[in-house]
Amino acid sequence: MDLFEYQARDIFEKHGVPVLAASVATTADEAEKAATAIGGKVVVKAQVKVGGRGKAGGVKLAENPQDAREKAGAILGMDIKGHTVRTVMIAAAAPIESEYYLAILLDRSNRTFLVMASVSGGMDIEEVAHTAPEKLAKIPVSAVDGISLAKAKEIVAAAQFPADVADQVADVLLKLWDVFQSEDATLVEVNPLVKTKDGKVIALDGKVTLDDNADFRQPDHEALVDQAAENPLEAAAKEKGLNYVKLEGEVGIIGNGAGLVMSTLDVVAYAGEKHGGVRPANFLDIGGGASAQIMADGLSIILGDKDVKSVFVNVFGGITACDAVANGIVQALELLGPKATKPIVVRLDGNNVVEGRAILAKAAHPLVEQADTMDGAANRAAELAAK
Repeated sequence: MDLFEYQARDIFEKHGVPVLAASVATTADEAEKAATAIGGKVVVKAQVKVGGRGKAGGVKLAENPQDAREKAGAILGMDIKGHTVRTVMIAAAAPIESEYYLAILLDRSNRTFLVMASVSGGMDIEEVAHTAPEKLAKIPVSAVDGISLAKAKEIVAAAQFPADVADQVADVLLKLWDVFQSEDATLVEVNPLVKTKDGKVIALDGKVTLDDNADFRQPDHEALVDQAAENPLEAAAKEKGLNYVKLEGEVGIIGNGAGLVMSTLDVVAYAGEKHGGVRPANFLDIGGGASAQIMADGLSIILGDKDVKSVFVNVFGGITACDAVANGIVQALELLGPKATKPIVVRLDGNNVVEGRAILAKAAHPLVEQADTMDGAANRAAELAAK
C-alpha cells in the first residue's frame, strides 16, 4: 500500500525523522485555518499517489493564510495523471540551501535491501539516475545486520555528502531504517532531504510503501487505507479473505492457486482475441480449499461486477479434490439463488476429476456447462461473454 505524503510525514515524525509542521485540508477554508495555525509562509501540496505533482502545478508556495486559501482552492479538484486531488497538505515553508535524496527499498532481484543516496535530490532525481548514475550511490544492506551507525556513515561517505551535514544525514538514515523495519515497509524515500540555511537537515517530502502481507501484525495500518480510491469489489473481497484484483475485462475468473489463475488470465486473453477482444475481468484465487462458502463468496464478488458477462471456474484438484470443488459450486449456486444470473464455464482436472464432473452433470444447473480442457473452457467463456 502506497501512502499519501502527509501519512508518510506523520510516520516519519513518529520515528523521530526531522520534519516540518504540517496539516491536511479538504477545503479552501480548512487550508486557510491550517496556514494560520502554522504561521508564516506555507507550501500547499496536492495529496495524490503519483509523482510529478510539482511540474503539474500541484505544489504552490503561499505567502499568507489568504493566499493559502486561494492556492488550495486552485489545487483541490485538479486532475494529476488521472488522480483527482481531494486533499492538500499545508506545510511550513523551509529556506532551502541544498537538496539531497535518500531511499531504502526492497531489492527483490538480489534478495536483499538497498539504500540509494545522492547529493543531487529534487524533482529531477530520475534524470540524475539515468544521465549521471555515478551521482547516485547504491549500497546493499543485509536483512540480518540492518543499518548500524557504522553502516550509515559508510553510505553517507559513498554518496559524498558534505562534511557539515554528514552526521545529520547518518542520523536521519538510522531513523529511516527504523521506519522501514518497524512499519514493515518495502520502500521509504525522502526526496528532497534538504539542508536549510541555518544548517539543519529536514525530510521535506516522503514516500512510503507498506507491505500488505504484514497487515496481520500492523493493525494501525488499516486506518491508512484510502477508502475513497479503493475499488468496492476489492474491498468486499478483502473482507471475505479472498485474493481478488479487479481488471478491465468481461470474463470473471476463479481458480485455485496463484499460478493457475495467472495462466488462466493469459489463456482467456488469447482466446478473447477471436471474440472481439474479450478480456479477463479479474484475478481471484480461492486457494487450496474450495468450500461452498468460499465458492459462494467468490461467485458473489464476480457476479457483482457489472462488467462481467461470463464466468470461468478453472480448478485443478490436488489437496482439495475435484468432487469437493464440484459440491462447492453446486452448493454455492444454491446459496446465491437468483443472484446467479451469468453463464459459468467449469473446467475440472486432477484428483477425483471423474467424480467431480459427475456431480456437476447430475446437478444440471442451467447456468453451468463443463469443458474438458483449459483452452476449450477459455474459448467458450470468451464466446459467451462476447454474446
